[in-house]
Amino acid sequence: MNEPIDPKDSLIEYPSDFPIKVVGLMHDEFAQTIVEVVTVHDPEFHAGKVETMRPSSAGKYLSLTITVRATSREQLDNVYRALSGHPMVKFVL
Repeated sequence: MNEPIDPKDSLIEYPSDFPIKVVGLMHDEFAQTIVEVVTVHDPEFHAGKVETMRPSSAGKYLSLTITVRATSREQLDNVYRALSGHPMVKFVL
């Protein structure tokens, strides 16, 4: 496991709103599933914090831009791991 990063060494000031782009295959439940995954790590997150939902030009993929309230590097890492590891997600930026 990684050593905790000293807050003074972080490029992000906590707490802060942090945008994340999540891309997955087009699916009716994709957005709701992402909201459920993120809510585990940010209890204040809700569907209203999904800023954009954009289908790919061919309609095969859907990208979401979400904003989480990042309270620590550990929490943000956990959000990224949970999203990246979810079977519906192709990639997270």
